[in-house]
Amino acid sequence: MAEIVYQPVNPSFGGNPFNSSHLLGIANAQNDYKDPASTATTSDADLFARQLQSRLLSALSSQITDAIFGANPQERGTITFGGQTISFVRSLESVQLAITNNTSGEVTNIEIPTFVKVN
Repeated sequence: MAEIVYQPVNPSFGGNPFNSSHLLGIANAQNDYKDPASTATTSDADLFARQLQSRLLSALSSQITDAIFGANPQERGTITFGGQTISFVRSLESVQLAITNNTSGEVTNIEIPTFVKVN
């Protein structure tokens, strides 16, 4: 006589981790809850404005990346776009990037390594 062994299905409780996407899909298909705060519909003009803003920010990001890491990298620079100022200083080992919110004065500093030491 074979012994009966319980094997859970849900990966949260020790089941096979490959079941997670399937179980999430089933749960989302059965979920009929609608957030009352999201009753506003998006107009075509709002959608267009968001997509345009996304494209402009993407183009700006590409220009900044090219200025820092491109064919002719700059030692330092400052770019102002909308309510933000982005400044960078390049050294041999890293790039110091500072993103300043001109309205609130909040500054986000990012250090990007540029030089990898080989042992």
